[in-house]
Amino acid sequence: MSSRPGRSKRSTPDDATARSSRRSAPEKVGAAGASPADSDREARRQAREEERRRVSRSRRRAVLVVMSVVALIAGGFAVAYLSPVLTVRTIDVDGAVTVSEEQVVTELGIPLGEKLVRVDAGAAAQRVAAIPALASVRVQRMYPSTVRVTVVERVPVVFVDEADGTHLLDSDAVDFATAPPPLGVVRLVAENPIPGDPATTSALAVLDSLPPPLRDQVGEVRANSVSDVSLVLVDGRILVWGDSGKSERKSAVALALLSQPGQILDVSSPDLPTTK
Repeated sequence: MSSRPGRSKRSTPDDATARSSRRSAPEKVGAAGASPADSDREARRQAREEERRRVSRSRRRAVLVVMSVVALIAGGFAVAYLSPVLTVRTIDVDGAVTVSEEQVVTELGIPLGEKLVRVDAGAAAQRVAAIPALASVRVQRMYPSTVRVTVVERVPVVFVDEADGTHLLDSDAVDFATAPPPLGVVRLVAENPIPGDPATTSALAVLDSLPPPLRDQVGEVRANSVSDVSLVLVDGRILVWGDSGKSERKSAVALALLSQPGQILDVSSPDLPTTK
């Protein structure tokens, strides 16, 4: 029997399966392969995850570093302030000759057993510097257990006769001791022999400029003013010097004049020296 016109042919089970496969095929392709936009979003997501992990690791490392530093500081504090190891057990004095070490240690004022970290080296140096015979003082903490005191003593250059005795002055005119003058220290005669006095400063500058052959023959220096300095030699002769300028030329002329007769040798004008 022939089929009726217009009636659709009944589908077989195989046909239905084919139609279903044709409909689902595009969906399977989409799940297996991502589009460029999806790949880009996934890459950004992974990058963000990696950045979060990196920041987390950095924070953990920073916390560990801080904890280590705090532990070191705490340990150092405990050793410095609580341990009996870092305490003052020795006081070393260097440079003291005329000043006794006992005097230096007394003025230092640092007891044995004091925590070395608590020693105020600056304040201790100021206390020791109050000793008049010292020109400079340095105090150092030497770990683990020593305080070192380095001093430089004043060197007498001239002496001044006062009612209470002979006063020793250094090259800056600092009066630092009352004692008999050592060999080679000359008498200073000035109206106001103190630091900063112009006449005194000029006299000390003249003495400092003299060569040893001439310096050894000077017994007294007189300073009436800045430009009126005279040297009294050990043999009684007077060497008129003037101011402290042209010292090298004046010294050469003075050494030559010492072999000439005369009680007063004037080299204040070294190009026109005179004797009388």
